[in-house]
Amino acid sequence: MSLYDRYVMPLLIDACCGMKDVQRQRKLLIPRARGRVLEIGIGTGRNLEFYDRDKLESLQGLDPADQMNPKAERRARRAGLNVELITLSAEEIPAADATYDTVVCTFTLCTIPDPVRALKEMRRVLKPGGELLFCEHGRAPEAPVQRWQDRLTPYWKPIAGGCHLNRDVRAMLQDGGFTPREIESTYLKGPKPLVWVTRGVAVAA
Repeated sequence: MSLYDRYVMPLLIDACCGMKDVQRQRKLLIPRARGRVLEIGIGTGRNLEFYDRDKLESLQGLDPADQMNPKAERRARRAGLNVELITLSAEEIPAADATYDTVVCTFTLCTIPDPVRALKEMRRVLKPGGELLFCEHGRAPEAPVQRWQDRLTPYWKPIAGGCHLNRDVRAMLQDGGFTPREIESTYLKGPKPLVWVTRGVAVAA
């Protein structure tokens, strides 16, 4: 791992993921998590302050980037949460079928090497009636913006932990075996190729 990946990239990602508009999206979604919860791509723990502790039975966070763990651990302590951190990618979740009541995935599908496979794993580990809470940036609906996303993605990926700007969130959910129960897309403040965001709740199709 390069010095950039270990020391600089976590700071960059934490700053981007902590922007006011992004945090507002988290606040609208994360308090709905309940029961046994698995957070995919927990990163530096930007979601942790928004969990409703009274609704949680347990919380695990999955992320392959262990250099993010110290910030996540500090944020868990501040939030009064007991979080088990697992250093793995989401294509193979180390849990039995129907383990979790809620899976949380925010600003993460853009970086997973095989996001559809990861979504199928999320579906597998959800209990019947369990919910996927998601908020992801991705492919915008306008052709000019899409063209910029396609142009920028090869340059953006190396500096942003493998982040793709041009992945179609709704299509990935469908291909991964999910049906949105609630879904909303909008531009946040910022350059359009970076800020088309889709948020919602999905269940197994």
